[in-house]
Amino acid sequence: MVNPEILKYHESHSWLSVEHADVCTVGVTRHAQEQLGDIVFVQLPVVGATVKQGEPCMAIESTKTVADVHAPASGVVTEVNAALGDTPEMVNSAPYSTWLFRMTLGDPAELESLLSVTDYQTIAEI
Repeated sequence: MVNPEILKYHESHSWLSVEHADVCTVGVTRHAQEQLGDIVFVQLPVVGATVKQGEPCMAIESTKTVADVHAPASGVVTEVNAALGDTPEMVNSAPYSTWLFRMTLGDPAELESLLSVTDYQTIAEI
């Protein structure tokens, strides 16, 4: 399981983990999946797509609603978690170890605008 304290957070409830150099992994927070409820479908971005920080880049459907996932940073999608096609509920059971997509970071300076776990917890009112 990924330690939430080493992740960086976007105010829209997505997280980012810098794996090495400019390769990042993206997921949604526990708070996000709790707000969504039971997740039934994940519409992943297309490999090769360019995503921009703070803009919608994919969607998650639950029994309650459909919600956009906003990119925590800008970059190019290099891989998606295809297993979510068959088992989208993994996001509910393990939001910090279930990744959505990987990307090559476009602008490393954007990492400075992301939140620490402590700052994120303040805005998520956890």
